[in-house]
Amino acid sequence: MSLWAIVPVKPLDQAKSRLASALGSEERVALAKSLLERTLDTLRQVPSIDDVLVVTGDPGVQAWCRGAGIQVLHEAGEPDLNRALQAATDAAQANGAQAVFIVHADLPWVTSAELQAMANYIDGDPLVAVAPDRHRRGTNALLCAPPGLIEYRFGDDSFALHCAQAQAAGARLEVCSAPGLALDIDRPEDLDVLRSGRPTCKPPGSSSTG
Repeated sequence: MSLWAIVPVKPLDQAKSRLASALGSEERVALAKSLLERTLDTLRQVPSIDDVLVVTGDPGVQAWCRGAGIQVLHEAGEPDLNRALQAATDAAQANGAQAVFIVHADLPWVTSAELQAMANYIDGDPLVAVAPDRHRRGTNALLCAPPGLIEYRFGDDSFALHCAQAQAAGARLEVCSAPGLALDIDRPEDLDVLRSGRPTCKPPGSSSTG
């Protein structure tokens, strides 16, 4: 089964605005770029991922990705995460993707083994695999097989919304609480966790439903 990873990227000069109290603008741009580069490098080490597609409206990111041999989809207009992800999913599906793996770019400790473990859930039946953030409110990674199985609901309480949509669609739901998938760098307290050591996850609920 052809699996495509999709990585959404805000224009770097708009990224990490909620870190403004902890980092200056140049520091935030440098952090966002460093996290993106690490995430893309990690994705390219995952055996089950056939291709990686970055969706962004940032010309500099687009040029860097093309130079690194990474496919890019231009996001026109004001950034809209769910709209951009749907456009990227449509593009991936048009190029033969049979499953899509949304992975955020700001996961400093994610490993290729953790991502491969999520990909291993694919077995040919309808599947949604969700990796929540460390608070179990947001969604840091989302795998859908086939693409378009559920509507993307990234934003407030997206973890619960994605789980509910998977169940409503009759798909098998897998919740992946791996430590490296749990920490995203969004607020100053996330930087504190990053500086202090490996993240901890809240205890998971039921990990699989049919």
